[in-house]
Amino acid sequence: MREKAVERRNVNKEHNSNFKAGYIPIDEDRLHKTGLRGRKGNLAICVIILLFILAVINLIITLVIWAVIRIGPNGCDSMEFHESGLLRFKQVSDMGVIHPLYKSTVGGRRNENLVITGNNQPIVFQQGTTKLSVEKNKTSITSDIGMQFFDPRTQNILFSTDFETHEFHLPSGVKSLNVQKASTERITSNATSDLNIKVDGRAIVRGNEGVFIMGKTIEFHMGGNMELKAENSIILNGTVMVSTTRLPSSSSGDQFGTGDWVRYKLCMCADGTLFKVQVTGQNMGCQISDNPCGNTH
Repeated sequence: MREKAVERRNVNKEHNSNFKAGYIPIDEDRLHKTGLRGRKGNLAICVIILLFILAVINLIITLVIWAVIRIGPNGCDSMEFHESGLLRFKQVSDMGVIHPLYKSTVGGRRNENLVITGNNQPIVFQQGTTKLSVEKNKTSITSDIGMQFFDPRTQNILFSTDFETHEFHLPSGVKSLNVQKASTERITSNATSDLNIKVDGRAIVRGNEGVFIMGKTIEFHMGGNMELKAENSIILNGTVMVSTTRLPSSSSGDQFGTGDWVRYKLCMCADGTLFKVQVTGQNMGCQISDNPCGNTH
């Protein structure tokens, strides 16, 4: 029994001093690793950075909306939204371009004026091909389909370009109309004023079935030439007066038929027919062989 006790004592002593008991060498790279490592870790970092950037942008947009619209505890201080679709601005608003929806209306309050101001820029209202431009020195309206102005209370038409339904009249207070090209059946003035047509360059009056100019007195003032063309005839009914102060004339020493000028004499028949005769000598009359007047000169 003593021998067994000594053997047991030696075995316990060996076990207590053996720190490598139960140790198995294992390769650490082959162990299962937890967490995001490698490419997954880099991807996770990129996602977190992207979310942070989006959060900053969202914060900036929220601050801008809060500062512009002025959202407070009592609601929005600068505008109102109604169930009917009405958007009402309660304060002065600074905008660039406004795109209303289909069949929209822009207006002011009943007892207040609607003030629209452009900072050194024209104010333009455009719907399709129709455009209204308000500038510092002029207001222009352009449209390819026509325009019409009417009183919203009485529905009376004040001004319209619908020639088939309404006769074109200038609005009250408008003294002149500036156009580049006009197509109409007739142009008249009232009984107490003259009709003046003025152009800076060249004026062309053309009629598909003729041009008739009627008036108590008709005057043409031109800086250049006046050309009359007709397929059948030109009829001047009334007293015709031509001012020769600006017409070219030859000096007394010039010889007819020589030089660069070809001269003609304007002749008139008893029935009012006009024709020209080439001047080949002094004191030349209108009697020529092919006289269109016949026997009556």
